[in-house]
Amino acid sequence: MKRVALLISGGGSNMLALVRDMAGDHPARPVLVLSNDPMAGGLAKAAALGVPTAAVDHRPFGRDRAAFEAELLKPLLAAEPDIICLAGFMRILTPGFIRRFEGRMLNIHPSLLPKYPGLHTHQRALDAGDTEAGCTVHEVTAELDAGPLLGQARVPVLPGDTADALAARVLVEEHRLYPAVLRRFAAGDRTPVLLP
Repeated sequence: MKRVALLISGGGSNMLALVRDMAGDHPARPVLVLSNDPMAGGLAKAAALGVPTAAVDHRPFGRDRAAFEAELLKPLLAAEPDIICLAGFMRILTPGFIRRFEGRMLNIHPSLLPKYPGLHTHQRALDAGDTEAGCTVHEVTAELDAGPLLGQARVPVLPGDTADALAARVLVEEHRLYPAVLRRFAAGDRTPVLLP
């Protein structure tokens, strides 16, 4: 049984989708939900589901990412995870941190990578006149949003779409895609999951 730690910064909707899926015959179980914001709404939701939680507030560390990550590692390493899922974790991690978990850290990104790494993905898709958008689960590497693809789900762009309307439809697919990828990845299969 693989041990999964989930890193969040906010409400944790993707974390909830993952935690709820890790039951029954699933090859993994959640062992920690960790946030960079002690007030993140997802912490209480995880605790209510019986998952241990921890928080390390990034703000006192200012620009010292290494010092923040050193504190973040304490509860993370104590949980002894086999896999780490970034689920709306809004801090950029240093290459040193990423290397420690290379090949075991997943992230979900709200675009069809390699299109639109970084922020404001939905508005960028609309501005480009794209006919479809979607989301991608990938392995985390030192290069932002550039690791090997583990899954994608596609969402049509509708006439009159706003960034918020598109984001809401993509989020529904994120909640389908990420659990499907984690289930396959935890079983040792890195074949990409492609949802229509």
